[in-house]
Amino acid sequence: MDSAAEWDERYRNADRLWTSDVNPALIAEVAELAAGTALDIGSGEGADARWLADQGWQVTAVDISQVAVDRAREIDPRDTITWLRADVSVDAIPGRDFGLVSLQYFPIARTDESTVRKILDAVGPGGHLLVVSHEAEGVRAHGRNPDDYYQPADWASLVAGAGSEASGPNQHGAGSEASGTGAGWTIVTHDSRERGIAAGGGAHTHDVVLHARRD
Repeated sequence: MDSAAEWDERYRNADRLWTSDVNPALIAEVAELAAGTALDIGSGEGADARWLADQGWQVTAVDISQVAVDRAREIDPRDTITWLRADVSVDAIPGRDFGLVSLQYFPIARTDESTVRKILDAVGPGGHLLVVSHEAEGVRAHGRNPDDYYQPADWASLVAGAGSEASGPNQHGAGSEASGTGAGWTIVTHDSRERGIAAGGGAHTHDVVLHARRD
């Protein structure tokens, strides 16, 4: 994973590193949920956090880059969003019992299971976990090997247990469901879908989405 200094440099070198579009899977999976507290991990310039706040969520938005955090806060200083600089691989999760924990294209090294467990522990009873990744080819288009990072299927195995019917993504369109239960979690959705809005210079066209609810 890139360091905080490297991310700061990327943000300094661009007026805007990402578009202001909300990630489509977030809208599809969260729009019908009752608002509560949300943790947006890897919040960048804040498009997803702003959308969540618009829906009534109280949002804690964290990013490894102080430049990104400062930029996002300047764009939207309202008190329903707490903008924090944090590296979740080494820092404590800022809060607990969240109603939603969202990770959109957030890389966690496969050797770093402790960070994954820490994030799972941040989801409160009845809360939701949403993990969205590029499909494998999209990851490779960014110069990374998908096998080096936790993918939605790996998260599904942790929350639903090996051998559950949700251990691999379904090749369905948005809104499809794959129900599986294990270890106090229910898999709501685990699928591969067209993103709708291509990104990454056109290389990123499909997402793999895991949405799980803590029982």
